[in-house]
This record gives sequence, C-alpha cells and structure tokens, in this order.
Amino acid sequence: MASSAIRAEAWLPADWRDFLALTKPRVMSLVVFTGLCGLLAAPKAIHPVLGFTAILCIALGAGAAGALNQWYESDLDEKMVRTRNRPLPAGRMDRDSALHFGVGLGVFSVLLLGLATNWLAAAVLAASILFYVVIYTVWLKRRTPQNIVIGGAAGAFPPLIGWVAATGAMAPLPLILFALIFLWTPPHFWALALFVRPDYAAAGVPMLPVVAGERQTRRQILGYTLAMIAAALAPALLGLAGTLYAAVATVLSAVFLLMAVRVSLSRVVEPAKMAAERMLFKFSILYLFLLFGALVVDRWWLA
Repeated sequence: MASSAIRAEAWLPADWRDFLALTKPRVMSLVVFTGLCGLLAAPKAIHPVLGFTAILCIALGAGAAGALNQWYESDLDEKMVRTRNRPLPAGRMDRDSALHFGVGLGVFSVLLLGLATNWLAAAVLAASILFYVVIYTVWLKRRTPQNIVIGGAAGAFPPLIGWVAATGAMAPLPLILFALIFLWTPPHFWALALFVRPDYAAAGVPMLPVVAGERQTRRQILGYTLAMIAAALAPALLGLAGTLYAAVATVLSAVFLLMAVRVSLSRVVEPAKMAAERMLFKFSILYLFLLFGALVVDRWWLA
C-alpha cells in the first residue's frame, strides 16, 4: 500500500500510449474482428462508411470497457506480475483520468452507433459494456470462481452487434455466434489461468485453478471445449453455413479437442513447464480468428 501511495503522489501526466494501453488493444483486435465478421455475414449490405463507423464504435466500446476495468482493478493489477506495468499501477496515470476516459469513450461509442446505424445495435453495445464492467469486473471477479463463465458473455456480444448494425434485427446465426464465444471463453481463459495461477493467488482473485485446483480446472476445460464444438458446428448442421465452413470448423475443432484432451491429462504443476496449456491458449485465439473468417468467406461464396 505504501508503494501505491508513493506512485499515486508521483505520477506523471499520461501520454497517448498510456490511454491506448487502457483500451487493451490486443484484446480489442479479436473483438473488432468478430464484430466485423458478424457485420459481413449479415444478409443485408451496409454502406461502407456506416459499416466502418459501426466497427469503430465496437472498438471504442471495447476500449471503454477495458479502461473502466483497469480503473476498478488497479489494486489487483498492482499485485500481479503480468499487469503491474499497466498505466495505473505503474503510476503513469491517475485513476480519475482513466475513469473519465472510459466513461466518455463508452457514451460516445453508444451514441455514435445509434445515430449511424440503429438504436437496437447501440443498446446491445451498451449492454456489452455494462456487462463487462458491472457484472464481471465489479460483481463477479472477486467473488466467485465462475466469474469468467458468466462474465464471458461480455466478449460474446461483438458479432451480434455487427449483425444488428447491418440488419436492425436479431437472428439465429448471430445468437449461435454469441453462444460460441461464450462457450469458448472458459477453455481459452482457464488455459491462461493455469500457468499464471500464482499471479491470481497473490492478488486474491478466486479464479478456478486457485479455488478448485488444477485437476478440476483441466476437467472443466475439456467439458466446455465439447460444448463449444457443438456450437461451432451448429451453423453447418442447421443449414446456416455451407461446406467450406463445415470443413474448417470440423478440422479446427478436432485440433482444439486434441489440445484440450492433452491439457486434461496433464499433471504438470509448475506454471513455467505448462507447455500444453500455453499451446492451447495461443491456439484458441487462432481458432476463433480462422473460424469466423471461414464463416464470412462461406457466406459470401454461397451468396
């Protein structure tokens, strides 16, 4: 606490790189891509300028959620090795600046999306920001090991937002894509949590590996992977996507399953030696990029 107070008194004015860091740009890239795929997979074409604006708003909304997350969790970030160099715990920015930046970015993104496309899309974007900040960050993360399961819904909104921005309505396919990301989040995040478990333990965050142990986490990863694969194959099985998507989804899901099985059977306890877990975490990101990209190509090809 003393070091935190010293940094709070000695912080220097943040530059643009610190504000960019608040938006979690690496996380934002996947959010933007899935939102773009939802927009491109929609049956209605949208004017390129409005489409660009919609994706920009999704990016700004995600950035707002990331900034408010870091504002609220600056005390936790200070305790973890992988987050202690973020602008707030490192003392490069004061908390009020992060709060004002996050709120302003969020309000602007929602209003701009509503004016540029439709207010249903804006409402879904607002729901995604509030879900991540209020439900996940404030309510769940410090209270339950199921935080990432329920909170994972926040990251599942982008394809739904993109689709609604283009069409003005909900539909089965974007809801399946929502379910896919929702079910993808636990194996993706718990693979990370396994090899950064000491960080979460030091910060007192009740992530599943900390509370239930590594063996139970590995079982949960496999269980959610099976559910995720069902959602990934659903568009093809329901006739909402064609053979190209079906082939890509089958191959990628088979590889994901093999990696998840390997993780579930592993008995490695030292985080530095968890190669299977690191491999699954990295592949899970590639999995979502390739799967959503295949869906867009498939929908355009069929059209």
